[in-house]
Amino acid sequence: MAHEMMLLALQLGVILVATKLNGWFFSRKLKQPRVLGELVAGMLIGPYVLGAIPLGSLGPLFPPVGGTIPVSPELYGIATVGSILLLFTSGLETDLPTFLRFSGKASVVGFGGVIASFFLGAGITVLLHPEVGSIMAPEALFLGTICTATSIGITARILGEIRRISSPEGVTILAAAVLDDVISIILLSVVVGISAVSMGGQAIAWGSIGMVALKAVGFWAICMIVGIIAAPHVTKRLKGLESLGVMAEISFGIALLLAGLSEMAGLAMIIGAYITGLSFSQTDVSMEITERVKAVGEYFIPVFFAVMGMMVDFQAVGSVLGFGILFSLIAFVGKLVGCGLPSLFVGFNLRGALRIGAGMLPRGEVTLIVAGIGLASGAIGPDMFGVAVMTMLLASVAAPPLLVQTFKGGSGYREQLVESDGASMVTIELEFPSERTADFVRRSLSDAFRSEGFFIRAIEGSVRSWQIRKEDMIFVMRRRTAHLELAAKHEHEAFARLMMLETLVDFQEFVDSIKSMEQPEMMGAGLLMNMFATQQAKED
Repeated sequence: MAHEMMLLALQLGVILVATKLNGWFFSRKLKQPRVLGELVAGMLIGPYVLGAIPLGSLGPLFPPVGGTIPVSPELYGIATVGSILLLFTSGLETDLPTFLRFSGKASVVGFGGVIASFFLGAGITVLLHPEVGSIMAPEALFLGTICTATSIGITARILGEIRRISSPEGVTILAAAVLDDVISIILLSVVVGISAVSMGGQAIAWGSIGMVALKAVGFWAICMIVGIIAAPHVTKRLKGLESLGVMAEISFGIALLLAGLSEMAGLAMIIGAYITGLSFSQTDVSMEITERVKAVGEYFIPVFFAVMGMMVDFQAVGSVLGFGILFSLIAFVGKLVGCGLPSLFVGFNLRGALRIGAGMLPRGEVTLIVAGIGLASGAIGPDMFGVAVMTMLLASVAAPPLLVQTFKGGSGYREQLVESDGASMVTIELEFPSERTADFVRRSLSDAFRSEGFFIRAIEGSVRSWQIRKEDMIFVMRRRTAHLELAAKHEHEAFARLMMLETLVDFQEFVDSIKSMEQPEMMGAGLLMNMFATQQAKED
């Protein structure tokens, strides 16, 4: 056990150094997403390349492990925690009203991508492999299913880097990717049942297959509804602990619990983590939780992407290079067309359709789960497993830069998004003689709100802005040079004016106290004189 723990510590150290340096190089020098650098780092240091080289008495740093996962269970477990952290954070950063508004559109996009990808993947397998007699053959079914899954982890990381998670395209991609994973798990249960019939001769257990599908969909829907309703009440109770750190830790603990329950229900753990983050996203402490979880995620999330890269077996990929490349291109077309084309009919323009198609390209952990089950059951051989690995590799490498490029430019949604409560907002404005005075009052006003139990976070943009929130009360404070303004809903205008008035009264008292000081400039001169006198005494 001591040797395994020592090896795990060395592996984590190498992974963190390699991913951070390579992520920095890809981001700063190549102008590519960090996640691409982390994936490539995993490929290079993994058990199929440098990690297999013996290091004296220690042996290989990343010795190959039998099965579909080529790393140790301990390292894979840490990578799994990284994926849960990533999706929990992505859920926290998603704007829930926008997510709900676009969930119907995402369903259309998700179903379109699944249908097109499945039939294209299964069809090309039948077309190019004469031994595969029909689309209902096990190999065709499994390869078609492999085409349907989307790696929500990779897409979420890229959208987070470019700060477009809460855009119409971003929430549509994430919602559709979650739906894709749910459908892929259901489709996998159907394919396993049909494959068992084809290979063993027994009847299809449609009843058990239907129960698996019903349990997966029911768990997903119930958790979404209960989580969104319960999250504000949970955070209200947690505030009684009077510790934002403890609140964030308990919130992540809930994400881990729901991730485990998702796995028990037949879904991927990352779906439970995303639902938890999405539920907490509309609470007034969401940003405080996000900041603390992100700090931990900086250590664990790169491990997840490095392990994803380590799964690429270049030898297995090389044996099916021609068919693998063609199959990967077909898988790309399935998502670009299957997701992009329906999005044109639900309000997106051509730019938005391309973004959604590109965002649905990455393949990841669900692809390997499907391929691994197919390999273990004998439905597909090592060569077809290599095709699945190649599809994941090419999608993981091609999707990040393509997604970043597509998000350059204007909006991809044909309608103009208007805040539902924008018309009911009122803005209170104050003008000060200098920028420093305005900033001083702004800080005093922030302290006053904090003393009343409000949470404050900065809003990125060209104008310095802050969101001030406590439960259902939300204010937006902006400072433009010497100009300070506070926006509030009409029903909260009186409270906002009272807070500003109290702050100005305190500021006036502060100014009066400065004026009442006897010759303040002489006090400053006295401080300097005393400093020089002390220095002279030391030298003497």
